[in-house]
Amino acid sequence: MNRISTFDDWIVMLDEWRRDIGLDRELVDRFMPGYEFEAKYGELPTPEIYFGDFKGDRRWERVREIPDQRMRDAVLNMVVYQGDTEFASNEQQRFLVNNAPTEYDLAALVRIMVEETRHGYQMCHLMVEHFGSEGKIEAQKMLERRAFGKKNRLLNAFNDDVTHWLDFFAYTNFMDRDGKFQLTMLSHSSFAPLAASMGPMLREESFHMGTGITGLRRIAKAGVIPVELQQKYYNKWFSGSLDLFGTDHSGSAQWAYTWGIKGRVDEDKTADGVDKEHLNERARRQFYDEAAATIERVNEVNPSETKLYAPDMRFNRKIGDYAGERYSVEGRKLTEEEWAAYAPTVLPSEADEAKLKEYFKDPNWIAPKGSLA
Repeated sequence: MNRISTFDDWIVMLDEWRRDIGLDRELVDRFMPGYEFEAKYGELPTPEIYFGDFKGDRRWERVREIPDQRMRDAVLNMVVYQGDTEFASNEQQRFLVNNAPTEYDLAALVRIMVEETRHGYQMCHLMVEHFGSEGKIEAQKMLERRAFGKKNRLLNAFNDDVTHWLDFFAYTNFMDRDGKFQLTMLSHSSFAPLAASMGPMLREESFHMGTGITGLRRIAKAGVIPVELQQKYYNKWFSGSLDLFGTDHSGSAQWAYTWGIKGRVDEDKTADGVDKEHLNERARRQFYDEAAATIERVNEVNPSETKLYAPDMRFNRKIGDYAGERYSVEGRKLTEEEWAAYAPTVLPSEADEAKLKEYFKDPNWIAPKGSLA
């Protein structure tokens, strides 16, 4: 395939990608008539960098203003990874347009897919407009990767299909909540175009998380799918979301902070001194507490005596200090032999998928949205 030379060339590729995943114009027009993709840049609270070694300097408006090539590479890397997750999430959820439980849910799904696509559009706009030939190459590669088939999206958590709506609601509550954390940390960035991209993206992301928590509450309230089965999908996406905060004691996180590229989630609010060696761990703990609180919101409408819970921080981890180690949802250390027998009791299996297909035949498996009022 020929390399793109302009953003218009990239738009042609975007249209091909949309057709490939089923997000066609007819479906968008049905629920979002007249919608057109555009790059959105919000107002920054201050023109100055307010953390790291360049604190007090003006934010950099152009790539050539960034003082060091390593820093420019780091900014581009942030943009590439963020954009890759946006397109990947659509690819993961592509089957759901065929089996929405209600027209309301289909409308919400289409809005989420469109907005996630716009977020990827935003990141590619940054690449093409600011990073020259290298940015154009990366923007093109963004639409050549796939979460299905080749399964070569950059983060492994974004290469798994989301084929049903319990999966989807858990995904949007936990994975999109991680997205909120990542976007918030980038909103503090010393590279002004990246920071200015985050406000509009965060406003759209709030709907995605809201769809997730509302969906989980509706499922719990209906009381058709057993709580133990619901819990398995919480365990799957909760632990996957924890991995997205990266390795512990991360050197790249330290440099990103030192250079002012990516701050702490509460960088503009906290008076705490910075512990640069544990930036990822701090963000992961903040996410854990917030995500656990959403599960308590589900339990408020859960009629069962069995309650939903947040699994232990060490459970089912693939990245960080606990990667590959075996812990129960309560935090009990397990041997490999114990884990082999235990995992199917707390994580989704093929048998669980078969059971869910039967539950989904019940028209009352999910409560109406209005029933939560």
